[in-house]
Amino acid sequence: MRVVIKIGTSTLTHSTGNLNIRLVEQLCKVISDIKNAGHQIIMVSSGAIAMGVSKLALPCRPSDIPTKQAAAAVGQCELMYFYDKLFSDYRHTVAQVLIIADDLKSQERSQHFGNTMERLLQLGALPVINENDTVATEELSSSDNDTLSAKVAAAVGADLLILLSDIDGLYSADPHIDANAKLIPVVEEITQEICCIAGGSVSGLGTGGMATKVNAAKICVANGVDMVIANGSAPEILYDIVDGKNVGTRFIGKRK
Repeated sequence: MRVVIKIGTSTLTHSTGNLNIRLVEQLCKVISDIKNAGHQIIMVSSGAIAMGVSKLALPCRPSDIPTKQAAAAVGQCELMYFYDKLFSDYRHTVAQVLIIADDLKSQERSQHFGNTMERLLQLGALPVINENDTVATEELSSSDNDTLSAKVAAAVGADLLILLSDIDGLYSADPHIDANAKLIPVVEEITQEICCIAGGSVSGLGTGGMATKVNAAKICVANGVDMVIANGSAPEILYDIVDGKNVGTRFIGKRK
């Protein structure tokens, strides 16, 4: 099975913005084990700006584009250093791939991207994709890696996209303010009601919220890719998700 795993900033970092070392170590271990089982894994990882903010000792996440881009340039090095180090412990080779939205809009560039992904997977590498925040501007202000990961999943013909975040899945209401909110385990059709349920980012560390996840689900469903939203605080749940067990919220892709 070909699986794209998107890891959100809130999963990678503590509330301070610093790397959650224990969780990231466990995450890399579980992903390595799933890869050892024969599955093809592509990661879409957020976190560059947050790690750059920490590395540069900035008081908070910047609001202006140039400082965000500077933080991303510093943080991306730090992010890939940890991934390279941790995955190497399990004898897996990572490959950094930085793209912008236009790379997947252009048919020619999208084809080049797909060819590169195919070859990396054939060579046994583990691609780690992130938005190229040092040159992107529109993406920094209005987009997110949820949508990017869905477009990646569609472009590479993935079977499954897993969005790891700081929430268990899609709820009937915002669980942070409604104690009666119930987790929705399966979504077979994205209705207007489902779209209305989506809210904004709650962690303040990343740019994605439930609205971007539902938008990502629309892309996946239209391209025949299943998508699961799950809590990344316990990386072991990846085993159950890959095995098709009832974890988080699964959106069912429309098979042709």
